[in-house]
This record gives sequence, structure tokens and C-alpha cells, in this order.
Amino acid sequence: MEAADPAAQRHLQPLKYHTELAAYLQHEEPEVWAWATSAHGILHQSDDLREAMLRQTYRLEPASHPAVFAACARAMERLEIEAVPTLYQAADGAMNAALYYIPGEVHLVFSGPTLERLAEDELLALLGHELAHYKLWSADDGACYIASRVLDMALSFPDAKPSHRETARLLSLHTELYADRGAALAVGDLAPAVSMLVKVMTGLGSVDPAAYLRQAGELEASSAKSAGLSHPESFLRARALELWWHGSDTIEDWIDLRLRGPLSIETLDLLRQRDLTRTTRAFLGHFIAPDCDPDDPVLTQVRRYFPEFRASADRFDFDSIGPDRIDDPTRDYFIALMFDCAMADPDLSDDLMVMVANTAQSMGAADQLKAALRRDLKWSKAKADSLFRRAARAA
Repeated sequence: MEAADPAAQRHLQPLKYHTELAAYLQHEEPEVWAWATSAHGILHQSDDLREAMLRQTYRLEPASHPAVFAACARAMERLEIEAVPTLYQAADGAMNAALYYIPGEVHLVFSGPTLERLAEDELLALLGHELAHYKLWSADDGACYIASRVLDMALSFPDAKPSHRETARLLSLHTELYADRGAALAVGDLAPAVSMLVKVMTGLGSVDPAAYLRQAGELEASSAKSAGLSHPESFLRARALELWWHGSDTIEDWIDLRLRGPLSIETLDLLRQRDLTRTTRAFLGHFIAPDCDPDDPVLTQVRRYFPEFRASADRFDFDSIGPDRIDDPTRDYFIALMFDCAMADPDLSDDLMVMVANTAQSMGAADQLKAALRRDLKWSKAKADSLFRRAARAA
């Protein structure tokens, strides 16, 4: 059934994370990006993929499986995809489907009793989900697909960095939310997309999508971010799809909170690694006067981190590291930076420590600073409390 909700008429667009990551990789890793776009590599991979499909699956033919081919054609039309579809059934496995990408060709593999368990509209939703992967990887000259290949290559090396693994994880999570939108658009309704999601998750033959959306809504108050490695948790996917379908104005912020959470120095992806570097530079500038002496000890200390650092009159945006924007380990990181600045000039240490206390208050890190003073600088509780009293008078 076609939904009357105008949200059903919206077009698929890459999520913010997709576009920012592709732009970052293209700018920061131009040689790797050029390799990932090479036609030779893609053609070689495509030949291997076609052969693997023929060896490992049963290829479906339109004459013997007309319903699934008709649904595939309908989903491709609704998602505005022009390609040659080839459908397969895997030998075993749980209910699911997967798309294997070759430019200009759609290769879809079903596993388990998917074709028997899903209702007509749910099958259409499943096809929309998988075909959305093709649409995403084909968009913008294949930018998201190239980004995925770059990360796959990075992870193939034994010395892959945690930031590479976290970036690949987040790219996969965001891609699944994008594909869920394709499921809803293909069928023109929210409910079949949710019921398909739950059936694939549970293997049940009958589910109530409205009940599952209520279940997902009960977790709305929780701010815990996704722990998924390749797919967000199903309740997050259902809730994200519901918010997007109904045109939420805050959907991007909601996704950022649920998939990435507050900025954490312990789980940096490539984009947040870049952002934290920029924030660190601006934060350290907060402790240096624009007209300071070139030999100022604090400036010298900061230049150990940023050799080309120049003092600026720009004010630091403390909202960027406010209580809800960063986690405790990241607050400890900024406290350590402040200690480095305050200890750089013994003649100004007292005044700088007052500044440190006021800065910690702005970050919502007063208690953490007091603990750090006692742990790292061996201050007594009385001395730490005295500092905060002086800071309150100075403020």
C-alpha cells in the first residue's frame, strides 16, 4: 500500500558522515584514492566475484522465480537504479540478503528461508535495502564505494590503526541506516520496512512492526551509543528510520549521538582525530596572550605540540568541549594539556592554575581537575579547594 505521508517521496541522499569521510580521504590520501579508483583493480575484483557467485550459489532465473524478479524490477524503478540484476540463493544460512557491488550490475544473494518467510511488501523492502547499497556506492562517481575500498585496504595490513578500524565501523553503521531508508522508499511505507527488519533479526514468520517501534521508543531516553561492528542494533535502526520517515529536523544530530556518541579520545575515527587536533590547537591558544613574547615559556611548550603555532586573538568555543560533547577520558586529556601549560612558567604558575580551574568549570570537569591535582600534582584537598575559591573570586 502506498503511504500518503509526503516523507515517502523524499530521495535518498548520502548521510553527512559519508560525504565528510569521502572528502577527507580524497584530500588527505590522494594517491591511495587514485589507486582505489583504478579500473584495473575493479575489473579484476569483478571477474573474481562473478566466478565465486557461480561456484557457491544457486542462480535464480526469471522464468522459475518471476515474483522476486518482478519485485526487484519494482524496487529498482523506485530507487531510480538502472543496472542488470542477477539474483542468487546461498546454500544455507540464516534469513538475510547481501549485495555484491559491480558497477552497472546488481548481484543479490539471498540466504536461508528469506524468499519463503517474507510477505510481498517485506520482500520489496528487503530488495530496497540491498539496492540502496548499490545506489550509494554508485553516487558521486562512486565516492562512498572508493572510501570503503580505501579502508578495506588499510585494514588488510597487520599494523592498521585503531582509527582506521573505528572509521570502517562507523562507515558501515551509517551505510546500514541509509539502506534502511531505501527499504522504506522501495515499498512506500514504514511498517513493512520495520517488519522485514525484525523478521530477518529474529527469523519469525509474523511480527508486529508498530509494537517493535514502541519497544524502540522506550529506549529513547538512553544515550548509549551503538556497539555494533557492522550493523547498528535493530532497535536503533527502527527508531532512526521512523524519525527520518516522519521528517525529523534533528535526525542528523540523533544519528551522531547514537552511532558516535560524545567525542572520546579512546575511540577516535579519522574525522574526529582531525577535529580533536584542531580543537587542541585552539584550546592551547586560550592560555597564550596574542601579544606574548616570542620566548614565552607557555608558547614554547605549545610549540612542542604544534611547531608552527601562532598566538591568536580568537576566543575558544567552550561549547565544543561542553559536558555533553566529550567524555571523561577526553576531559582528562584536556586537563593534562592545561597542566603542561601551567607548569611551563614557574613565575606564572599560580595565575595560570586559577585559569585552569575556571576552564575546568567551563568544561564541567571541576571534580576531575580536583582528582588530577591530588593524583598528579600531589596537592592536598585543602589546597585544591583553595584554588577553586580563588578561581571563583577571579571569575
